[in-house]
Amino acid sequence: MVKQYPDYYEQLNKLMNAMGKEIPGTMAGFGQLHKQAMTEGALSAKTKELIALAIAITVRCDGCIAYHVHDALLAGATRPEIVESIGVAILMGGGPSTIYGSQALEALEQFESVGVN
Repeated sequence: MVKQYPDYYEQLNKLMNAMGKEIPGTMAGFGQLHKQAMTEGALSAKTKELIALAIAITVRCDGCIAYHVHDALLAGATRPEIVESIGVAILMGGGPSTIYGSQALEALEQFESVGVN
């Protein structure tokens, strides 16, 4: 069964918001960490999202793939940039990364089809 990544992304947002109500301090801290780590600096936000996507693939995190494909597109990443990032993840993660890389490619196609960019 193919995951519907735009729907999955929305579902994760709802779950993360609910978790924020249960453990607000932890989630606020994570939110601040995310904001600071992804802020433009020596690396662009787009580059940081592509790095995060490659890491998400190698650590086999479905939700992270959904978030970072979505956010890479919003940060201005192109399809070829995302696909090359998937290739780097496969290099670093081997066989399991080919599976998760394929899922990241499916997420890219689905987010593109609903106009995220």
